[in-house]
Amino acid sequence: MFGKKKPVTQIDKEQLQLIENAQRRIKQKKRLYFHFVIFLIGAIFLIILNTVLGVGEFTKIFGLDWFVFAILAWLFLFVFHLFNVFVTHKFMGKEWEEAQLSKLVAQQKSRIETLKTQVEHTQPVATPVISEKKTRIHKNLTLIAAAGENNVIGKDNDLIWHLSDDLKRFKSLTSDHCIIMGRKTFESFSKPLPNRTHIIITRQQQYSVPTGVIVVHSLADALDAAKNDSQPFIIGGGEIYRQALPYADKIELTRVHDTFEGDAFFPKIDPSEWIETQSKLHQKDAQHPYAFSFITYHRR
Repeated sequence: MFGKKKPVTQIDKEQLQLIENAQRRIKQKKRLYFHFVIFLIGAIFLIILNTVLGVGEFTKIFGLDWFVFAILAWLFLFVFHLFNVFVTHKFMGKEWEEAQLSKLVAQQKSRIETLKTQVEHTQPVATPVISEKKTRIHKNLTLIAAAGENNVIGKDNDLIWHLSDDLKRFKSLTSDHCIIMGRKTFESFSKPLPNRTHIIITRQQQYSVPTGVIVVHSLADALDAAKNDSQPFIIGGGEIYRQALPYADKIELTRVHDTFEGDAFFPKIDPSEWIETQSKLHQKDAQHPYAFSFITYHRR
């Protein structure tokens, strides 16, 4: 009932490019052939106009009949076309373009690498590199913070508000756990907080701290120092929050329902990555000058 199906020929990208290039060359040569034919016909037509019909018989340029210059001009266009098809195409064809492009890209890459080296030399940036093994150890890594509606968390290395219930919640959640923070956050305390292991991240190699406080120089080392804790907490500041967010599984956020001026910020919470699992609103009162909500987020 049905005839045999013809086998489908697969053409890869390279073969397709060769075919398209061949088709372009055929069109170029066809145009050159038509140009040559028109040139011959036109030249004969001009000669007949002048010699047989006497058109422009007395018109001379530098002692030569005008049609000679017309034919020479046409010949010049033909030679230009011929040169373009058989010489320029080879000299500045596809392979030449690709070679030039590769050369320019290589030069640009070299410049970029030079700039990177200069930037790293003048202003080294510590980028946390956390191994898969370490991220698996800290499945319960939690960020805890209080932030305004515009994500402000502080100004001049100090809190902007004083919310009694927020401080009680912070104490309740972090007691008997490791709290990881930047140097400036630690220096905002009058003394280390009781019943917690303090892990300080700083670039200062000889940073002096009280006995019992752990000093490290990267987020990866901080998480390694907290590996025996079932739920270590990141408590600030803004840069430490930003670095730790990709590795956290939970956020305990006190959202203060107002906007504030400040110089430290909590990173934006992406709803495609985080889901709100709990929220409790507290209205402002005599002890709390702002309304706020305790919100818990879990990674999706």
